[in-house]
Amino acid sequence: MSEVLQSVDASVRSRIFGHRRGWVFTPKHFLDLGSRAAVALALHRLKAESTIRQLGRGLYDYPQNDPILGTITPSADAVARALVVRDAIRLQPSGAYAANLLGLSEQVPSRVVFMTDGPARKVRFGKREIILQHTTPRNMATAGRKSGTIIQALRYLGREQVDAHVLATVRRQMNDQDRATLRKDLVYAPAWMADLLRPALDGETSDAQ
Repeated sequence: MSEVLQSVDASVRSRIFGHRRGWVFTPKHFLDLGSRAAVALALHRLKAESTIRQLGRGLYDYPQNDPILGTITPSADAVARALVVRDAIRLQPSGAYAANLLGLSEQVPSRVVFMTDGPARKVRFGKREIILQHTTPRNMATAGRKSGTIIQALRYLGREQVDAHVLATVRRQMNDQDRATLRKDLVYAPAWMADLLRPALDGETSDAQ
């Protein structure tokens, strides 16, 4: 192996080992370290050593192992973050998955759905899959922000289910920056939701029952 390839190989390994197990990544995460061919060769070698695992086309993880369960399937959120890099798209958690992320639902959804500005499709990894649903620019305006997840989670729950307890849970999920961002992003929320969230953001008692 040439010195250049050895250098790229070492740099790729170092970057992977610098992350916690469960990290999902693509070759694009390493293109600042060397050519596409050199990165591909380094990943091929790491896969052959079982240091990393290939989940799909251009999608790998640094697998997490459990003494009882064995090799753990990566989280849907970790896969989604890698897809954003691989496919140059935006993703927004939606439906039951968004509610679960915020602790508004204890039930683990059987279908993990993300809205996207990219093409609609299913992405399989291990025995799981995430569903990408193409949506409108308005729905994607808050993609990548906690405000977007909050709006989609409350939309899933519906007006009748958004009570004072839900609003208090949402408020606990936010820091000052999150609250400021959500206040600006209320223009993308349904009117009923904005009316409930404004007093909650200000720390006032909501009219929600």
